[in-house]
Amino acid sequence: MSVSPSLTSSVAAPAHGPTQAELLDFVRRTAGDAELIASLPLDPEGRTWVRLEGPGGSEAWLIGWPPGTGTGWHDHAESVGAFLTASGELKEHSLTARLPTDGWKTLELTEGIDRERRLSAGKGRSFGRHHVHEVLNESTEEHAISVHAYYPPLPQIRRYSRSGQVLRLEQVERPADWQ
Repeated sequence: MSVSPSLTSSVAAPAHGPTQAELLDFVRRTAGDAELIASLPLDPEGRTWVRLEGPGGSEAWLIGWPPGTGTGWHDHAESVGAFLTASGELKEHSLTARLPTDGWKTLELTEGIDRERRLSAGKGRSFGRHHVHEVLNESTEEHAISVHAYYPPLPQIRRYSRSGQVLRLEQVERPADWQ
């Protein structure tokens, strides 16, 4: 099917920030910067991070993951994002169902909505708004390093606890809590 030029010229393209694909391209390029990756100070006890300049007004982070650390279940509210493992290996657990955004404290999840990905060095993914996941470095010996980007810059992060199929909203963090 073709579209006539008169139809395309009458429709203005909406102004928007970077797409999920553009964020994934950014984290891939950034993770390939060996000097930047090597510059991240690594702590044997807790995660370390450095804020980066993301494309098109996005928020970006370089994160170091000591062995055995993780994020816990969370989402990034209205932001789309991408992340890629620069070194080591990360594991992501995620939910395939979209959760209600507000007005709940506890949800019972249905069977079959869990997904698991192993992301070795050079592997990453993008995700849409309200993506609920946890990211882990399950290694007992090796740090992992990853690059993350979000647009719009994170307005909040909702943190959850999970017991079996029950997901509970525990806390809402604002940018002042992590910057």
